[in-house]
Amino acid sequence: QVQLVESGGGLVQAGDSLRLSCAVSGLNVNNYRMGWFRQSPGKEREFVAGIDWSGRYQYYADSIKGRFTVSRDNAKKLVYLQMNNLKLEDTAAYYCGANGGYGYLKSAAAYDYWGQGTQVTVSS
Repeated sequence: QVQLVESGGGLVQAGDSLRLSCAVSGLNVNNYRMGWFRQSPGKEREFVAGIDWSGRYQYYADSIKGRFTVSRDNAKKLVYLQMNNLKLEDTAAYYCGANGGYGYLKSAAAYDYWGQGTQVTVSS
């Protein structure tokens, strides 16, 4: 059974940092590109960051570029999203996804598996 479990969300103030983790089980993580998406109430799920199979290449949404960093540890089957200088508009549920094909990494439709999400709330 494939499971992706996110953790690390919480309530923080603007300018603070958080690190989200995604623990993967039930699949060979070496065969999957991984991505982080976020979703606010009433909005579509949007791409935040993605990383290739080895971790050599990372991709970011323009809105978070320079503030967030995605990384992975395939031996531990973990994917991370380091979020610095958080802003009010970063408030959302954050989801980890696993992409087993060669589909567009920034499209939620290309992902095969998803976690349940972790809430990040940024206050002023």
